[in-house]
Amino acid sequence: MHKDIEKILLTEEEIKGKAKEMGEKITKDYSSKDLYIICILKGGVFFTADLVRYINLPVNLDFMDVTSYGDQTISTGEVKIVKDLDSSVVGKDVLIVEDIIDTGMTLSYLTKNLKQRGARSVEIATLLDKFERRKNHVDVKYSGFEIPNVFVVGYGLDYAEKYRNLPYIGYLKPEVYQK
Repeated sequence: MHKDIEKILLTEEEIKGKAKEMGEKITKDYSSKDLYIICILKGGVFFTADLVRYINLPVNLDFMDVTSYGDQTISTGEVKIVKDLDSSVVGKDVLIVEDIIDTGMTLSYLTKNLKQRGARSVEIATLLDKFERRKNHVDVKYSGFEIPNVFVVGYGLDYAEKYRNLPYIGYLKPEVYQK
């Protein structure tokens, strides 16, 4: 699978360093709050696991599987909740943890949805931000790296459910997904 990578964008060390930096900031910002983290499956698992190790607070952790991609490399525009939360968010300070924000459509939908469910606050932490592709405005409180508009895989990010287990983030060769 490494042969399908055109170029490494972020190394494992760079990613873990950013997770530590963000975790320390979240610890400071949520020191007097009851932190409820929602990991967005499947890609967000890798970053969430590293991030929570650097949050020096008790946290509640839950998972949602929300998609707007299917097997495509660009968003379809239709947001679908595949797996919902196990607990209520009423009165909780929610932090959504995502691997990448692209158009913002999924997180815009999800933020509104969680507020309608009664969350006290809803903030977003993302490892990667493709700001130039943004179609919907989303407030991102914690952002790791802004990246260009290229298709990336690794460290949770996939193409057709493959490449998630790469320890780094890289550009997938176009011929791999243009077949």
